Amino acid sequence: MTFADPTTAKDDLIKDGSDASFMTDVIEVSRTTPVIVDFWATWCGPCRTLGPALEKAVRAAGGKVRMVKIDVDKNPAYAGQLRVQSIPTVYAFVNGQPVDGFQGAVPDSQIKAFIEKLTGGAGGASPEIDEVLAMGEESLGLNDFGGAAQAYAHVLSIEPENPKAIAGLARVYLAGGDVEQARQTIAMAPQDSTEPSVQSVRAQLALAASAPAAGENAELEARIAADPNDHQARFDLAQALAASGDMKGAADHLLAIVQADREWNEQAARKQLLTVFEAAGAMSDVAKDGRRRLSSILFS
Repeated sequence: MTFADPTTAKDDLIKDGSDASFMTDVIEVSRTTPVIVDFWATWCGPCRTLGPALEKAVRAAGGKVRMVKIDVDKNPAYAGQLRVQSIPTVYAFVNGQPVDGFQGAVPDSQIKAFIEKLTGGAGGASPEIDEVLAMGEESLGLNDFGGAAQAYAHVLSIEPENPKAIAGLARVYLAGGDVEQARQTIAMAPQDSTEPSVQSVRAQLALAASAPAAGENAELEARIAADPNDHQARFDLAQALAASGDMKGAADHLLAIVQADREWNEQAARKQLLTVFEAAGAMSDVAKDGRRRLSSILFS
């Protein structure tokens, strides 16, 4: 199902979504129009305040943005994949990716600013900021850590609380092996930030903190070769691979554990998979392929 033309009925801008329709209603639609996703539940008091305020603001935007409401009790899958830990939580999707968000009931003025930023109205990021952030991302992708650091630092000199720049600078430190500096940098972002790049860095740091000591990989691989059902060795190896940046290798081992024994150690492998997906990036190939494989295992 797709959204109808917003000129035909105002409620076409807003719809109840589900895990089954998420790809169509959110990911695909966001490639042409920004989509706000409101994760809520019937028992949540703040949700009853935020929901109507969001709907009002979306309608006032006159078709520049759509809204999908997801009841997390009935549809837990994408809420879990996006690490929704409290409700209400709101994500904004553009071009198939989460680009912004917030938690809790917020004032109408903040909702208006959120939508204006999303649709390019007043309060949005300046072209200069967007351009410099893109330069930082490009430099990081080319392993030009000095250039990336300079770009992100420039953004922070203009907007000291810019979450994408904070996360970018933290990624520079991570790439250079300075985990402690990365940890201090990402601490500059609000604890409840729903910016995907901030969450990704925090997930990477969590994986690094729990990884086995360096040099143990060969021993773990030998244990797995001797006993493919040594789930603890496989889990420890997955942690080590994730800490070194091999998210695909980590996901493969964790999925192998889930397939063999999904309840092992209180579903530790499935829970760790969510952290790996977050560290890799919600829309990365590792996360998308891993979610498909995990769903196939769980619902087979």
